[in-house]
Amino acid sequence: MSRLAVLVPGGKGQVGSELSAILAARHDGLVHAPGSAELDITDREEVRDAVEAFAEAARDADLSPVVINTAAYTAVDAAETDPNSARQVNVAGPAALAEACRDGDLPLLHVSTDYVFPGDADRPYEPTDDTGPRTVYGRTKLDGEQAVLDSGARAWIVRTAWVYGAHGGNFVKTMARLAAQRDRLTVVDDQIGSPTWAADLAAGLLELAEPVAAGRGPAQRVLHCTNSGSTSWFEFARAIFTELGLDPQRVDPCTTADYPTKTPRPAYSVLSGNAWRDADLTPLRPWHDALREALTSNPEAFRPR
Repeated sequence: MSRLAVLVPGGKGQVGSELSAILAARHDGLVHAPGSAELDITDREEVRDAVEAFAEAARDADLSPVVINTAAYTAVDAAETDPNSARQVNVAGPAALAEACRDGDLPLLHVSTDYVFPGDADRPYEPTDDTGPRTVYGRTKLDGEQAVLDSGARAWIVRTAWVYGAHGGNFVKTMARLAAQRDRLTVVDDQIGSPTWAADLAAGLLELAEPVAAGRGPAQRVLHCTNSGSTSWFEFARAIFTELGLDPQRVDPCTTADYPTKTPRPAYSVLSGNAWRDADLTPLRPWHDALREALTSNPEAFRPR
């Protein structure tokens, strides 16, 4: 196993925080996980300086460097009315990182999303399937992927979906909060995806980072990584209630038409893990098992304050 030095832009978010925690627990590498206040990835000079300083620190410590970009503009509805901000963070930022990594000969893992697909499939999406985002968020994330792949950097795209974790806002925390405020909840039952625990995703990214940092990365440059299995938001909500020791019958189903949003959500967001397995990477556990451990291992993080 390589001793890694990992730079994590977006390091204070759901996945970045978990990457930091795992690496800190190893005690055998180096991790720098700046949030947006510490590293503005839309500032090319700031990015270049940060990557160069990180590479030098890795060399001095005799560690294998890799950059894992978890920074993103993820406010799906807000992106529709502020596309320039979304484009800066989701396209210009990754492009700047990839350029700096190319020039410094550092490998880059870039986290992307199921929203690059149209969401109308009837089977899990493969990385090679045609994309067709229907939102500003999805289009900017797809353009960011392309910018990274076109940069000439040694780069891999890792798409994921329905992420929740102990840090930041997410569906699990929202359900826990609303459960404390309302007798009954109504949740859409016709949008299907794979809930993914940020800690499991972080572990998967680090497993990929090992061969990548050693110059043995997989030939396929776009991969999918989610917890296995699929469910609807309604079924996910009921599972959350059950794991919190609450009555799942308090959650009622509805259709997307019953609960309109400013921006369309994908009806089907399941991502195939075939390419991940073909790259000899460990498939993530079933989503319900991950949910149970997430709520058991850090219960206070998921309960309303």
